Amino acid sequence: ACRKRSIEVGRVDKMVSGIQRQLETLGESEIESSKIGAFVMEGLKGLDTVAYIRFASVYKEFAEAKDFEEFAGAVSEAAKK
Repeated sequence: ACRKRSIEVGRVDKMVSGIQRQLETLGESEIESSKIGAFVMEGLKGLDTVAYIRFASVYKEFAEAKDFEEFAGAVSEAAKK
């Protein structure tokens, strides 16, 4: 999701480390991929809007262009607030 984005590697590493810590604090031996995806979504939301939308398009399995447009519109509106 972050490929070809002007995001410092250190910021991505920090996000990944934070997600790893969150997962470790759950104390579960197995973690559903949907839970990991939710943590990644939250991390990308604060890191880079484009990376967030890219990841969401796969994670949320957008089936049509309108799904992408609606999500991107909601993200854009939230950013204005």
